Amino acid sequence: MSGFASDLSAGAIAAVLEATPLHSLVRDAEALTLAHHGSMVTYSRKVFIPLTRLCRDVCHYCTFATTPSHVESAYLDREAVLTIARAGAKAGCREALFTLGDVPEARHPAARKALEALGHETTLSYLREVAQLVLDETGLLPHLNPGLMSDADFAALRPVAASMGLMLESTSERLGQRGGPHFGSPDKAPGNRLASIEAAGRAAVPFTTGLLIGIGETRAERIETLVAIRDLHLRYGHIQEVIVQNFRAKPGTKMADHPEPSLGDHLWTVAAARLILGGEMTIQAPPNLQSDALPQLLAAGVNDWGGVSPVTPDHVNPEAPWPHLDALAKVTASAGRVLVERLAVAPKFALEAGHWLDPKLATGVRRAVDARGLPLVEAWRAGGVEPAPSILQTGITTSSRRIDELIARASVGERLDVSDITTLFLADGPDVARLCAAADELRRQASGDAITYVVNRNINYTNICLYRCTFCAFSKGGTRDLRGPAYLVEDAEVGQRAAEAVARGATEVCMQGGIHPKFDGYTYHRLLGAVRTAAPDVHIHAFSPLEISHGASSLGMPLDAYLAWLKEAGLSTLPGTAAEILDDEVRALICPDKVNTQEWLDVMRAAHEVGLRSTATIMFGHVDSYHHWAKHLLAIRDLQEQTGGFTEFVPLPFVHMEAPMWRKGGSRSGPSFREALLMHAVARLVLHSFIPNIQASWVKMGPDGVVAALRAGANDLGGTLMDESITRAAGGRHGQLCGAEQMHALAIRAGRPLVQRTTTYGSVASRAPLTTGA
Repeated sequence: MSGFASDLSAGAIAAVLEATPLHSLVRDAEALTLAHHGSMVTYSRKVFIPLTRLCRDVCHYCTFATTPSHVESAYLDREAVLTIARAGAKAGCREALFTLGDVPEARHPAARKALEALGHETTLSYLREVAQLVLDETGLLPHLNPGLMSDADFAALRPVAASMGLMLESTSERLGQRGGPHFGSPDKAPGNRLASIEAAGRAAVPFTTGLLIGIGETRAERIETLVAIRDLHLRYGHIQEVIVQNFRAKPGTKMADHPEPSLGDHLWTVAAARLILGGEMTIQAPPNLQSDALPQLLAAGVNDWGGVSPVTPDHVNPEAPWPHLDALAKVTASAGRVLVERLAVAPKFALEAGHWLDPKLATGVRRAVDARGLPLVEAWRAGGVEPAPSILQTGITTSSRRIDELIARASVGERLDVSDITTLFLADGPDVARLCAAADELRRQASGDAITYVVNRNINYTNICLYRCTFCAFSKGGTRDLRGPAYLVEDAEVGQRAAEAVARGATEVCMQGGIHPKFDGYTYHRLLGAVRTAAPDVHIHAFSPLEISHGASSLGMPLDAYLAWLKEAGLSTLPGTAAEILDDEVRALICPDKVNTQEWLDVMRAAHEVGLRSTATIMFGHVDSYHHWAKHLLAIRDLQEQTGGFTEFVPLPFVHMEAPMWRKGGSRSGPSFREALLMHAVARLVLHSFIPNIQASWVKMGPDGVVAALRAGANDLGGTLMDESITRAAGGRHGQLCGAEQMHALAIRAGRPLVQRTTTYGSVASRAPLTTGA
């Protein structure tokens, strides 16, 4: 069994489930879960804010709702709310879970009086104010559970909430009859709750719902409830998670003596939820309500533990304390899974924040997540100075066998497909270390233990550019003064800088610039002449494929003829920049007027065919996804298989700080450190036997990151640069020069010898290799 068809009725599903042994249901549910979620199990680090414990309902199992005489105040005041939220933020929480009773002012005069004193007519109005307050003051993302809501209510609350929720509990009308757990609770009428969940769908609100099992419903009624959730989600796509919560009998309630559901019953319902709702759905079980059976719940289809607070208790189930997060991670690992933090808004919805969230919330969420939609939990950012985190772990996960299979295939030069490579980028926990170790071994086989570098100088001759790449903080349109003035370096000055570079020991000058409105194909030829005259023997590594394309088209020359002309004038190799992501879906967002994927590849193919070698790059971590990265790597590999012209592959993590699209809220904040490290490792695996050199950028990765990359498949540190300006313009803070001494220090930390190279990885006879002494 791999899941039920989306049009299958509750009755038909019930017949199959009742006839299938529990162990078979669990087996099928686990397979479906692993196929869609891998080894990852999520949780939200939250703080619990019980805004009011007053409620107009009288559910017979509830200890959260109470009467005015049993609470100090009807509502938490603003300062009390902020005190809780600030404590949560200090403890590293990212979610503020507001829980409260349904419309308490409809039943309790004390609630109406308290609201009046707070300056509000309704509980929902006050909730909106304090949710906005928490968002503004602490940055915690509010998740709201205020009970039944209308279209107007959702419209009012959506701007201040990353997500909302309402437990459907059950669609059984029986439970609301006299003697049932919902008797006297008008807000628990199934029709009303379904209508509210549907209204959330119309409002495009990421929504949490679920079942409460063991309160008197039958298994058939549970299936009917799950099918109702399924049908609403099929219509609106807004259900971000479904909770399967087991009833716990509480002293002092009418159901204090009611039997609790067995573990087997809970597992059956979780498995049923997985098979009915499908592999993509997030299925949650609160870990504090079945603390001795967490591995069994994972095996039955759970892939999320919900909100877990290091600060506040579970006010709804005070008898069941939250598990300590370290303990939760350990028990999750014992089941071969990896515990990973999420936001209040589920990963899929975070990645589509523009649709699911208010614009202001969308910007914050987009900036906070990685390419999976999960939060960037470390302080490290590409181009920043924060130390890189230690992320490598030991152990085995449910994904390890698949990872090992892919490593084995890549290690013999087999071409992995997009799905395979995407799987590698999804690796987390111990599987990251597996990939890094495998990549490091392939590095040793392909290029030995030497860490190489080239002594070079960057010459960026203009930052004036006709193009409008949304990631670029370097270029200036006309003479706009954004981060420094616009400039154009004269040919003589370019030649002088090249001569100075040679005098300082450089073997290479790297020349690139914006597409100045006055530039044509003669400009690049003239620049080559200026450098050759001033520095006859220097290696000229120059002109991105965009510049080559522009130069050739401006003169009406074929690419091969133009490149041959530049080669004759002194061009030695091409930098592989302007690649960004070689996928036109991404390029339409970040560089719509630039060369497209095929045009970039055509320039490189033509260069290789006329005898010019080149590098290849990827600039990742902005609006792209893992399958885009996979397609990029395969495009590079496939061209290399045809031409053999690439000398190295250079991962360039997106530096976000001053990038226009980030400042406008349109991109993520660069890759996570896990993603940056994996890019080096996965590139080594995918390109193995085709491109022997993987470079780690000290400008982007920083010292700690570079050393980690050198242990994850990289063998080269790039150039000393002397005048780095593009990353600095984007907000990078690692300076303009990394000299031989600094390179040597990095090599010592990596425990390998350092050797100076030429641009094409030849030896530099005038300089003896530096050794680490290791």
